[in-house]
Amino acid sequence: MAKDSPDDMMAEAGLPQGGDPTESKLIETKRAWAREGRLLTGAAPAAERPRLPPGQRLVTSWPVLDLGIQPEVDTDTWTLTVDGLVDRPFTWNWADFLAQPVVSDTSDIHCVTSWSRYDNHWQGVSARHLVTLAQPQPDAAHVLLHSHDGYTTNLRLAVFDDADVLLATRWEGQPLTREHGGPVRLVVPKAYFWKSAKWIRRIQFINDDTPGFWEVRGYHNEGDPWTEQRYG
Repeated sequence: MAKDSPDDMMAEAGLPQGGDPTESKLIETKRAWAREGRLLTGAAPAAERPRLPPGQRLVTSWPVLDLGIQPEVDTDTWTLTVDGLVDRPFTWNWADFLAQPVVSDTSDIHCVTSWSRYDNHWQGVSARHLVTLAQPQPDAAHVLLHSHDGYTTNLRLAVFDDADVLLATRWEGQPLTREHGGPVRLVVPKAYFWKSAKWIRRIQFINDDTPGFWEVRGYHNEGDPWTEQRYG
């Protein structure tokens, strides 16, 4: 199966001509970091992993990082499509999403740009619940996440299906704001935060691993903070 180019993914998301995030100064800076291996400490994981991963500093704010685009996503027209190598593909509207069982989880954020924030309280729908409903086929090994700003990122299905991964709608008891990925974003606590895609619109189950936006620009395919998998 032919893989979409980053430009194709942007067009599919309906981005305007002048809104191509590949031209963003922030993106070029982060690509340079990937080429240079910036922020790597070379620290090995401890026998008992520390709460704060190596090379990270603790913050109390929640910095906003994106592709330079913060799409306005109206819940009246919002949909989430789950498709690909599944026996039961489906598309939810906002009412369908809110009708699913709600889970709560507390986890830490670890950003590849070296900041971490402890004890984030999330509410949303468990990724495992979604996997159960979709019934992946035997050859489904990965998922590709698609966002409204044209962003994509990839995860192994085993990672996506972890108990603490969720599609979050609320943070600290309040609806997720637009700048932080509302109305729905992914939360993957065991990976650097670029894997927790904002403004989710599609979850595609696939066989071949398909690198996402940052992965094709030099970032690591897995993104484990405790082994400093910042860059590939």
